[in-house]
Amino acid sequence: MPDLFSPFSLKDVTLRNRIAMSPMTMHRSTDGLMSDFHVMLYGSRAAGGFGLVFPEQLAIVPNGRTTIHCGGIYDDSQVEGLARVCAIVKDMGGVPAIQLGHTGRKGSETRPWLGRIQLPPDHPEGWQVKGPSPIPYGGKFAHPVEELTVAEIHGLHRAYAQAARRAREAGFEWLEMHFAHGYLGASFFSPLANRRTDRYGGALENRVRFHLEALDAVRAVWPERLPLTMRLGSDDLNERGVQFDEAVAAIALMKERGLDLADISLGFNTDAMTDPPFDRMSFMVERGARVKREVGIPVGVSWNLGVPAVADRVIREEHIDLVFLGRPALANPHWPVWAARELAHPDPFSLVPEDWAWWLRNARSQAAADSVGLPLPARPGGAGPA
Repeated sequence: MPDLFSPFSLKDVTLRNRIAMSPMTMHRSTDGLMSDFHVMLYGSRAAGGFGLVFPEQLAIVPNGRTTIHCGGIYDDSQVEGLARVCAIVKDMGGVPAIQLGHTGRKGSETRPWLGRIQLPPDHPEGWQVKGPSPIPYGGKFAHPVEELTVAEIHGLHRAYAQAARRAREAGFEWLEMHFAHGYLGASFFSPLANRRTDRYGGALENRVRFHLEALDAVRAVWPERLPLTMRLGSDDLNERGVQFDEAVAAIALMKERGLDLADISLGFNTDAMTDPPFDRMSFMVERGARVKREVGIPVGVSWNLGVPAVADRVIREEHIDLVFLGRPALANPHWPVWAARELAHPDPFSLVPEDWAWWLRNARSQAAADSVGLPLPARPGGAGPA
């Protein structure tokens, strides 16, 4: 039976545990580049024991960012900084993962702490947002949306492939496509945002065509030996939007086209959601378990899994295969070590680099142990504190 700290293998990649740091957009990039800040942030989480470490969602084109301060992978000049991130994550024992994205009609924003206001195309930090249909999201996202032409859709698929090539050159070993949270892929999937009458709109097989063609484009350049996964907006929680049954069927189609793992999330194509579950513990696990059971594909989920006992239980009961942590990973860079101690793991410091582990295992006095919040090691044979 697996647990939270069991290795997890997918294709030729093995994670040291089932704990992944989710992509969290930090709004600290210039020209889409990774900096010392990003090396510090992601390296520290790998050193803290996370098995899989994602930088923030990286845009495949400049107008696929959320703000002008977001990371990108749309230019070869961005590979060097991404390679630095990969190198530090690997050196600290983690597997470097990348999430490719395009924000679609939810882009051209201010930073969230400045109000997350959508900027008009004529603003110095804004641009014309595009989507499957000319339908604004609404609320703070009120500016007109320009409908993508078929030629532009094909151009985006080529951009996904070019981004995957750069990801491979940078050294990433796991690639995820972000088609959730109201961004471009999610909006193609949802009747709330997609009213097209061509082969990219209408019936489910048309609304998922954007995903399948993007998957094909990436699969053609991404090594077969490395995992290719997708975060899917599986439910809009709105009777006029995506229904979860559709997501299960869509993931089955994606599996046939080379998808290796499904990262199940919500659509967020509208703020008008019925009974939003955000205050419930592990509310995505049941959905993930159904996908795993009915499609026969490995599954990861996020949302409210930061309590170690809960995260461990959903892995032990084999509902899901990976736990994705966002805010808990930002709040505690050593969340896996803390979780291991909470769960009475026999050697929690096996999750950190060997040099750190040596110091932490070898506290020589009660004061030294107390200073870092550690239990004092027992003498060999159980003769009391060393």
